[in-house]
Amino acid sequence: MKRAWLAALLLCGATAQAAPVLKSGVFSPARAAPEIALKAADGSDFRLSALRGRVVVVEFGFTHCAAVCPATLAALAQAQQKLGPHAERMQVLFISVDPERDTPARLKTYLAQFDKRFIGITGTLEQMAAIRKDYGITATRHPMGDSKLEYQVGHSSYLYFIDKKGMLRALLPFGRPADDIVHDVNVLAAE
Repeated sequence: MKRAWLAALLLCGATAQAAPVLKSGVFSPARAAPEIALKAADGSDFRLSALRGRVVVVEFGFTHCAAVCPATLAALAQAQQKLGPHAERMQVLFISVDPERDTPARLKTYLAQFDKRFIGITGTLEQMAAIRKDYGITATRHPMGDSKLEYQVGHSSYLYFIDKKGMLRALLPFGRPADDIVHDVNVLAAE
């Protein structure tokens, strides 16, 4: 009898489907994404909590970035295309680490080169520093010339995945393919 019971348990375990696994690093436990309330690049009032019901993929970057930011935005645009009719599952949020140069108009123009659905936000130096602190982002200015506005910004280069309930769930490092983004968006959207 014990053998029959054990065999039945093993058979059930073998046929049960495992929950899909994220390709990103997972926040364990998940935690509430810190609220963000600023003006968006299009001039509208923006609140992160207004995006509940969608998977939000957050990139911290800046418009003068030479390599990492545009490569990441290109991968996000490709992921958006690969989602096809399910593209509404994902909202990309680009948060400036360079509020002195990244005006709302500049952000809007820059992001439109990748996908017009991407939302860009910026604010005062103090507001953006507080958001970076909330999300554990580092950003350091590196002078490049004589002008005060000639510099690059070294910054953390991860994508943050926020689930439909507003919880920080995963962190994807720079350089991962669009297919990994699509996979994680679909896993989180299906929950």
